[in-house]
Amino acid sequence: MSIYNYTASTIQGAEKPLSDYKGKAMLIVNTASECGFTPQLEGLQKLYDKYNDQGLEILGFPSNQFGNQEPGTDSEIANICQRNYGVTFPMFSKIDVNGEHAHPLFKHMTSEKKGLLGGQIKWNFTKFLVDKEGNIVDRFAPQKKPESLEKNIEKLLNV
Repeated sequence: MSIYNYTASTIQGAEKPLSDYKGKAMLIVNTASECGFTPQLEGLQKLYDKYNDQGLEILGFPSNQFGNQEPGTDSEIANICQRNYGVTFPMFSKIDVNGEHAHPLFKHMTSEKKGLLGGQIKWNFTKFLVDKEGNIVDRFAPQKKPESLEKNIEKLLNV
C-alpha cells in the first residue's frame, strides 16, 4: 500500500487524495495549537517558504490525543495556525494518530517507520519525511526542530 492510496479531509472539509502530491517530497506532521512544540509551526512554515517551489509539501494533521492540546474546531485551529504562525501549508481536519480510530494514513506511516514507542506516535509534532515516490524515508521525534531537517529535505529534493 502506498501513501498515495490514502485520502484525508482538508481543514476546510474537502476530501484530498494524497496522490495529488505525487512527485513531491512531503513532511507530514501531527500538530497541536496549545502544545509546548506549537512554535514549530513557524519553523515548518519557513521550510515550506524555502522549499515549496523546489517540490516540498508540508502537511499538518491536528490531533487532540496528547494532553488535550488541540481542543478547538477545525475552523478555530485554522485561524490560530494562520494568525499566530502565518501557516500557508496544507492543514487537514483534526484526526486521531494512535489507537483504534487512528487515521489510516498514520496507521500506514507508523507501521512503516517505528519510533521509540514502536508503532505509536509519542507526542505532537512527530514528523514523517516522504520521498517523491511516496516512500516514508524517515521519522523524527517531536523535539527535532524543523530547521534541523533541511539537509534531509535537500537530499530528497536534489538541491
